Amino acid sequence: MAERAARKVRTGVVVSDARDKTVTVEISDSIRHARYAKTIRRRTRLHAHDENNDAHIGDKVQVMETRPLSKSKRWRVTEIVERAR
Repeated sequence: MAERAARKVRTGVVVSDARDKTVTVEISDSIRHARYAKTIRRRTRLHAHDENNDAHIGDKVQVMETRPLSKSKRWRVTEIVERAR
């Protein structure tokens, strides 16, 4: 049996849970500019599949890359790391 390729795993915060079985996860990252050495904040928004509608706004979740599930969904929620207060 062939080994599956290692899948990307990211951690981010849920910013929208309005759709059924889908959440929008925002991943924030800080990098140093190569020439000017200024810290730049980047954010990426991913649409992730949430089968049981467990994740809500403000929750910190872990998402894993998966096959295309729809036009925009290529990630799925694997675990809820921390609930929103």
